[in-house]
Amino acid sequence: MNSVFLLIILSLYLAILFYIAHWAEKNNDSKWTNNPYVYSLSLAVYCTAWTYYGSVGVAADNGLSFLPIYLGPIIIAPSWILILKKIIRISRVNKIASIADFISLRYGNSRFLGAIVTVICLTGIIPYISLQLKAITETFHVVSNTPVNSYIFDDITTYVAIALALFASYYGTRYADASVKRKGIVTAVAMESILKLVFFVIIGVYVTFFVFDGFDDIYQKASLLKDFQAKNTIGGLPQAINWFLLCLLSMFAIFLLPRQFHVSVVENNREGHVNTAVWLFPLYLLLFNIFVYPIAWGGNILFDGQEVNSDTYSLLIPQLFDNKILTVLVFLGGFSAAISMIVVSSIGLSTMVTNNILIPYSLLGKLKNAETISSKSILNSRRISIFLLIILSYFIYRFFGLNYNLVSIGLVAFVIISQLAPAFFGALFWRRGSRLGAIYGILIGFIICIFTLLIPYSIGASNSESTFITDGFLNIELLKPFQLFGLDYLDPIPHALFWSLLFNWVTYFAISVSFKGNYRERNYAEMFVDINKYSSNHENAFIWKGTAYRNDIEKVLVRFLGEERTKRAMNIFNIKYNVDQDVELADARLIKFSENLLTGHIGTASARILISSVVKEEKISLPEVLKILEESKENIIVNKKLTETSNELKIITAKLQDANASLIRKDLQKDEFLDTVTHELRTPITAIRAASEILHDDDEIPDELKKQFLQNIISESDRLNRLIDKILDLEKFETGKQIIHPTKNNLVKTIEKSIESLQQLIKNKHIAIHIESKQVVNAFYDEDRIIQVITNLVSNAIKFCPETNGLITIQIKEKNNFIHTFVQDNGKGIHPNDFVAIFDKFYQSTNQNIKKPVGSGLGLAICKQIMEYHKGKIWAEQNAKGASIVFTLPKNNPIENI
Repeated sequence: MNSVFLLIILSLYLAILFYIAHWAEKNNDSKWTNNPYVYSLSLAVYCTAWTYYGSVGVAADNGLSFLPIYLGPIIIAPSWILILKKIIRISRVNKIASIADFISLRYGNSRFLGAIVTVICLTGIIPYISLQLKAITETFHVVSNTPVNSYIFDDITTYVAIALALFASYYGTRYADASVKRKGIVTAVAMESILKLVFFVIIGVYVTFFVFDGFDDIYQKASLLKDFQAKNTIGGLPQAINWFLLCLLSMFAIFLLPRQFHVSVVENNREGHVNTAVWLFPLYLLLFNIFVYPIAWGGNILFDGQEVNSDTYSLLIPQLFDNKILTVLVFLGGFSAAISMIVVSSIGLSTMVTNNILIPYSLLGKLKNAETISSKSILNSRRISIFLLIILSYFIYRFFGLNYNLVSIGLVAFVIISQLAPAFFGALFWRRGSRLGAIYGILIGFIICIFTLLIPYSIGASNSESTFITDGFLNIELLKPFQLFGLDYLDPIPHALFWSLLFNWVTYFAISVSFKGNYRERNYAEMFVDINKYSSNHENAFIWKGTAYRNDIEKVLVRFLGEERTKRAMNIFNIKYNVDQDVELADARLIKFSENLLTGHIGTASARILISSVVKEEKISLPEVLKILEESKENIIVNKKLTETSNELKIITAKLQDANASLIRKDLQKDEFLDTVTHELRTPITAIRAASEILHDDDEIPDELKKQFLQNIISESDRLNRLIDKILDLEKFETGKQIIHPTKNNLVKTIEKSIESLQQLIKNKHIAIHIESKQVVNAFYDEDRIIQVITNLVSNAIKFCPETNGLITIQIKEKNNFIHTFVQDNGKGIHPNDFVAIFDKFYQSTNQNIKKPVGSGLGLAICKQIMEYHKGKIWAEQNAKGASIVFTLPKNNPIENI
């Protein structure tokens, strides 16, 4: 492909990434930038050009040896629920912006330890960034079919390095506080992760199913190649130990690599996002590695006997079949894998260099001398650091050659970074771990690493004829770098990892046990190990003794943060801890709060030194520390119990308020009930009294009229009797004194019995009544009570049916273990707002929307009680025309007498 056209494609691709980052920064609250999937995909920055090209090369040359580097993270991922969340919580509480700050803070804000960690990271990562740039150059020339040019301005990587430096320095240093989330970078990296996976899967599918006829076809043809069986077996115990150590190495790397710490910890918005990453990231790695083997051995088959770089098989195969589009897509995927690593690593390293070397060893003197360092100067120092790191990596690639492949340099970087493991994991789980133990452990482990790995690789790179590798240091056989102390069955990488970490762990443990750390170390040890106890009020757990004035601390903060931000921060502190702003003396909480404010800007060690310069601190003995910590624990437990008690009181208060409101409602209902009962009883009594007085006072009333008055007395007496019976029935149901006797009955027959007593009313209003189910439908119920329910529902339906063409429909349906009965009419219907209220006592008396029909207003209330006694339900529901009341009865299980 024409190199100019490929350059145009690269430029467009970089422009798109710039746009995505810019959009994400402007829309940082969007669901597209702040969600667990973006976070999980950003973790795939782990998959660099090593994954895209190097894994294929390893699989082609050494078979299954590429797997351990991916098995480690997959195996350790479930532990993120506990370990990674703990790291995130510690970092959020203390505003930690890098792994150097993390380790430095745990061991008493040690400036020297932070610098050591930074140097270790620089030593391991800069050469690896160089290899990413080399991969970009080599693959560009493979795709464009052009020779590598030695002239610096004809090298495409020159311009890529400058573009990446601009991108990283702009979007990675937008905030002076390095702990602030960079949504633009994270979103761009997540997008690159999607693209590189999709493009790799596409080339995998193409090779497997279009170039070859599936996995079996590749296996059958590859098995005929030389050394196929030997390369594709794990081997015996020595090889298994090699695999184990490589898996262990990758487990450490997923926590300790600066780029992984940055995206997984510093850029984490919510701890809950880890729950998604636990399954999505391993799935991502599995998907990526499904096609590594087919591409690798497909390349071995196609290029058997040819001198080609196996790392570039994913480009050479589509190029062999003149598939230019697929070749460009694969190149863009590899380009994405490389630049995401370069950008995130350079941002993380620049923060470490600034906060742990430049400021504490250079700029801090200006601050202590009351000079102001603006946020802009800090940002500029970080931008310069990013530029220098990328340009330094570029020059290493240009002038030192780095003749080793991607995997070799990548594994060397992993071994170097793994020297942080004892200090890092000891910080999380071991209170006794000390600053001296961490420093000497890292230094000795790094020296062993230099001896067993860096020196031999450097000698190999320079083609020296030195006997250092073959005969050992000073010709001592036990000091052979690849067979240290006679251990000769491990490969160079596992060999270096084993000895360096062994010496590192032993030194860390021995010194930590032998020499006690100072009170600050023990203080932070407690806060790190038991972060769950201190996360909500960590300032309370900070131990400090001495004299400090609030005004002096504020002056320090103002010099760096500015007056407005300092004032806002102090107001937050006053509100959080209920502190009077006029108090002059500062306590331990304010010291810790102030250090945290500065940590994101200048690092943990510098923040401590700066605050210490304006306060007079007194030394505290270890017993005092332990006593204060114990008291702090007790206070936290008491505060927790008080909070729980307060919450319980709030819940009880809310319940009491609800109960009081319910009592008020019931009291009003009682008053309304008594008023309504009085009214309902007075009506027939008044009618009886009026008729009786007429009969008593007038002896000359005609016999026919006298009979009419007597009939009125009888009917009103019956009405009064029915009303009293209903009130008594309702009272028995509500007090639990009512007893029902359920038996197995045919519900259709019961409905027909109920309708018989209403036939005259039905005929009088010319209403048609239709029972849709004529078959036997058995259910368990007290027949007399269900007749009472059906009679009431049908009577109501008769009342509300229109004067002409009235229709009442009764449906019976079986659903699960219940029989559903629907009583429907074609009257005016029930308003949805009244669906619940119609089952209240005397509901009609308060319903002003309709004319009150003849009745007591207790019928539906009694129906509801009867159905509840039957373990059934009754309710009103929407109907196309008219009202619809539904009740349910148990189908199979008999109801015991209540």
